[in-house]
Amino acid sequence: MLRTTLATISILAALALPAQAADDGIAAPTLRASVTVTSDVVRVGDLIDNAGSAALIPVYRSPDLGTTGALPVAQVLAVLRAKQVIGVMTGDIKEVSVTRLARTFANKDLELAVASALERRFGLGDAANITVTFDRGVSELRLDASNTGALQPVATRYDARSGRFDLSFEIANDNNPAPTKLRFTGTAIETVEVAVLTRDIERAELLKASDLALERRPKAEVIGEPASRDRTVGMQLRRPMRAGTPIRVADIVKPDFVQRDQNITIIYQVPGLYLTTRGKAIESGAEGDTVSVLNLQSKRTLTGVVTGRGQVTVQGASQSAPMAPAVEQTSSLQRETPAAAALAQSLIQTPASPAQIAQAQIPQVQVSRAPAKSE
Repeated sequence: MLRTTLATISILAALALPAQAADDGIAAPTLRASVTVTSDVVRVGDLIDNAGSAALIPVYRSPDLGTTGALPVAQVLAVLRAKQVIGVMTGDIKEVSVTRLARTFANKDLELAVASALERRFGLGDAANITVTFDRGVSELRLDASNTGALQPVATRYDARSGRFDLSFEIANDNNPAPTKLRFTGTAIETVEVAVLTRDIERAELLKASDLALERRPKAEVIGEPASRDRTVGMQLRRPMRAGTPIRVADIVKPDFVQRDQNITIIYQVPGLYLTTRGKAIESGAEGDTVSVLNLQSKRTLTGVVTGRGQVTVQGASQSAPMAPAVEQTSSLQRETPAAAALAQSLIQTPASPAQIAQAQIPQVQVSRAPAKSE
């Protein structure tokens, strides 16, 4: 008891009479306006400069990890007096701000730690494609600032069927030889980025940018290669699909240039000959597709290749000779005799033989060799 009394008297003597202490060369105890602590208690030495032997006396509980609290100076001095600490210089300080340092892990930092621990294991792919959901809503995790080590996985359990995980981590602690232990449970599912329809789409509609949104979906839901947004815009669906459906590469095709029952232009083209007539499409097709069409004049069904919007080209039997430009050949046909035009029309109605093609070209030669008229 006597020793305790003597120690208290010594503290009072050290902190009292600051002016006299300054004259003797001893710095006066001075209150700090801003305090930063790392432990769970605030001590006299945290609040006061030149606290001397009273520095280790605890006076307050620290604020929560990563938070700041403010104390009026009058309240601080009252607590210090209760601890037998007097004679503190306050200057013009009105309140003391106390901040407790912490190491903070954001939610996405923890998600990445779990995904990295599972990466390329248990049948999963890259960590960037693993979506993690914790059983408890974890917005962020705050630890004492002394936990300076890396977040190291030490035990990993995963169920590939349900996607459930149970992971344990350890972090080295500067103030404790034993590491800090953490445990997380939840679900982890591999996902893919895919274009998803924002509205119901019919087969004949062209897909626009506003019809698509990029989303991450479980890989198991997208069987086949997922379609990117850039690859999907301007294409058509193979079948009608509803809003919210993910689009695969197998679901899209080039847009139809010819629609079923559409009035079209039939082009008959062989080397040296270019004819057009009216027709109707029997089936739909994209550019390059082979479709059946009806010649409206002859009422015959022909097979041709879609070469443009509302345009189907029927090729002749001979393709050995190079084709001249279509516009020039159309112009030459316009100068042909009625007999040649009739023969040309018959070429569309029935398959052409090389002899018929040659015969159809004879009037062009005759026209080009006709003598000029005298004035």
